[in-house]
Parts: sequence; structure tokens; C-alpha cells
Amino acid sequence: MNKIKYFAGGKYIESKTEHYNEVYNPSTGEVTAHVPSCTKEEVEDVISIAKNAYESWSKVPIMKRVQVLYKVRQLLEENIEELTYLVAEEHGKVWEEAKGDVLKAIEGTELACSAPSLIMGESMMNTSKGFDTVLYRESIGVFTGIVPFNFPAMIPMGWMAPMCIAAGNSIILKVSSFTPRTSLRIAELYKEAGLPDGVLNIITCSRKEAEIFLTHPDVKGITFVGTTAVGKHIYSVAASHGKRVQALCEAKNHALVLKDAPIDRTAAGIINSAFGCAGERCMALPVVVVEEEIADKLVAKIVELSKDLKIGPAYDKTSNLGPVVNQQHKDRVVNWIDKGVKEGAKLILDGRDVSVKGFEKGFYLGPTIFDHVTEEMSIGTTEIFGPVLSIKRVKNFEEGLTIMNNNPFANGSVIFTQSGYYSREFAERTHGGMVGINVGIPVPVGVFPFSGHKDSFFGDLHCLGKDGIRFYTESKCVTTRWFDEEEKKNTNVSTWDGTI
Repeated sequence: MNKIKYFAGGKYIESKTEHYNEVYNPSTGEVTAHVPSCTKEEVEDVISIAKNAYESWSKVPIMKRVQVLYKVRQLLEENIEELTYLVAEEHGKVWEEAKGDVLKAIEGTELACSAPSLIMGESMMNTSKGFDTVLYRESIGVFTGIVPFNFPAMIPMGWMAPMCIAAGNSIILKVSSFTPRTSLRIAELYKEAGLPDGVLNIITCSRKEAEIFLTHPDVKGITFVGTTAVGKHIYSVAASHGKRVQALCEAKNHALVLKDAPIDRTAAGIINSAFGCAGERCMALPVVVVEEEIADKLVAKIVELSKDLKIGPAYDKTSNLGPVVNQQHKDRVVNWIDKGVKEGAKLILDGRDVSVKGFEKGFYLGPTIFDHVTEEMSIGTTEIFGPVLSIKRVKNFEEGLTIMNNNPFANGSVIFTQSGYYSREFAERTHGGMVGINVGIPVPVGVFPFSGHKDSFFGDLHCLGKDGIRFYTESKCVTTRWFDEEEKKNTNVSTWDGTI
């Protein structure tokens, strides 16, 4: 059985831990590897390695730094088929979803390649008479990225590592023990591209050892994607220790469907958004709020299209819906479906007993749909992270918007309508940080920030976009005054010298 090593200082190192976790192929249910829960000493060693690497990497001119990332982008393109298969095999995304995961890593790398123009500062002559001021953006130090299981390419190698590295920092990725191999393989490509040893490091460990990153004085910032409870904890502890933190957390995104929406196209968009990636994404669309007048027609169409989805192994290019990541997660989702039934929601499509011929031990769930979900039912308000869709029926736009805004999460929100008036009203009044108008997954391209609100995000600067570059740099203002011959003789200097 393959025993995975961690990656630090440009090489693989076998952990001295006695605790290993199983890595599965979700499509077959087979154990493919064992991943270490690295020790306290190993975590501290990796921090030391990253700190030492930062000292020299931060002094490399930015034009040289991004040359490495240009090469990384090329290698990602050249190895896209291998990386797609890795994502599909270890996570369970179907082929096109897995390929999209890698493409989003490439997109984040491309954004980082433009870092010279993003990091470029500002200046002004004669801020006060004879005084000039220049603002520089400088690197900070060692960052830690705490990575979830659901996007093993995009999140660590698109959202976190490229911009952090381009800005002149070093980074330690604490990747998920469920899906470690994609990040490790991409780390090899970074080394092949010429990244100095120690700038990018990858480790797996338990939550106990991960706590070290939150308090260690040599770690300057934490970027996290995961549950709200953990995100709040990371934000409060790390921030109290003077670290920068961005914590991207849970969601329960809603779509409001108005009576003028085209039924067939809207239903297709909902299917894609609700069941894509088996619902294991914080920008999934697990709740539809629909005007009562068209609810029966829309629900019937959604059920019809859902039944047409082909459930199968992730790397079968004809599969439309792959497995969830492991048995533990499957059991969690099934428990939520059971709870929805007990709460009184009407289960109109049940995916609990799905079996795929030849892959009977895989962690499969079929599309599951609840109708007549009310605000008292937790199934419609809590993140499930699986292929489960809840339908809430409302009288009108105002009632629907109120229900959506009452939710504590505010990652994304969507409206399906042909009305320009209601589209504008929705965009202005919704609490969601990323808004879709007839767009089921309103994730903007990387030049814009991934901007969740409320309990979906803790911090001041989001990932990607201009926020991303600001998170990984700090500003320094330099004010200069050169004396002419007359000024050299002046001894009467104002208390507010040059500041007024």
C-alpha cells in the first residue's frame, strides 16, 4: 500500500508519525494510499523551512518570480489530463468537473503572473511643498493555507499558492487527508518550473497539530476554506496572535425563481448548480425559492431532468454525477436526508439507495429533492454538502427575498427572471456577496474577489482579485524631501513638517 510522504524543502519526507489515514478512490470504495498525520515537530520543522526560504525568495525581483509561474502555467497545461484523472480518482468529480478544477488552478496562476502590475505602488510629487511620497507593496513572510477536500487543485493551487508566491512570500499548504495527491503532484511541477526549495510546502496533519499554525510567531497569515465553526475559531485565534486571516466558510445559497422565468432553461440551470460536483461545493445551489404560480411545473421539470442524470465512476467521461468523497461523508448526507423526512418535507426524489453496476462499493448518492420545505426545517437552512435540493414555495418576490436574506450565510444568491426591474432590485437588496442573474453558480473569474458575506466569510480581504494581492502584501509609504541651498540653513522646522 502506498504510504504518502509530505513535501518540504523541495523534497518528499517520510513522516515519523504512527498515525496514518486512509485515502480512498470514491468511485470504487477502495483504499489507494495512506496519508500521514504529521507530528508537532514536523509541523514546526516545515515552518522553519518556509521561513528560511522566504528570506531569499522575498529578495528575488518580482519579474523573476513570475517567470517561474509562467513556467508553472505551461506545465499545468501540459499535464492537464494526468491532473484531471488525479482529481477525479481521489475526489470523485466527474471528468469535466475535475478538468474544471484544474483549469481554475491555471486561472489563478495566470492572475498571479500579472502580479507586477497588481503589486505596483502609487506615488505623488509635492504631497506637501517639496515633499514626494511613494507607496510600495512588500511581501510579509510565511503563510499557511488550510485546504478543504472538495477542490484539490483550484483552492490550494489557484486561490492560495500562486498569488502568495508571486508576492514574494513562502507558503505551507495543510491539505486535506481525503485528497492530498493532486496538490503533491502540482508541487512537483512547481519544483520543475524552478521554484526554490522551501517556498512551497505541503503537509497533512490533524487539527491538533494544525493549531500550531494559528499561534506560531513565524507564520504571518492564514488563508482557510472550510466550515463556519472552524473558520470562526481560526479567525479569532490567529487574529488575536497578530496574523492576517481570510476564512471562507459555509453557505446555503438560494435561488429565487419568478413566474416569468423560462421553465426548461431554468430547470437545467438548477440541476447543474445543485448536483454538479455532487453538491460538494460552497457555491452549490441547494435551495430553490419559487413563486407558487409556476412551482408545480418547475418541480416536475427538475425531477424529470434529474432522473436523466447518469450516475457513475468519476473518470468515466459519460458520467454526469459521481460519488461523494468517502463513506463517512455519504453517511452524513444520508442522515440529513433522513432528517428532512422526519421534519416533514416531501421527498419527491430519493437518492439514498443508488447502486452503480460494477462499482457497488463506491460512495454514490443519487440526486435527492425535497418539496414544500419550510423555514422551520433545518434541511433548508443548514449546509448539507451533497446532492440534495430543497424547494421552498412563496407568493411573490418580496417573500422570497426575505426568506433568502434571513439565512445566516451569504456566499451566493441567484434569481431566475426575465424582468430587468426585479433583477436590479435583487442585485441591490440581496445579502449574497456573489450574485447571479440567470446564472446558477455566480462565481466570478479570478480578476474579481470571491466575496462571501455574513457567516460565509471572516476577515477583511477576500481571496483573488485585488483583495488577494493586498492580503499577501503590506503597504509601505516613503516620503522624501531634498533640501535646496536656502533650506539647508533653516533651523525653524514645523512640528507638522511636511504633513500639512
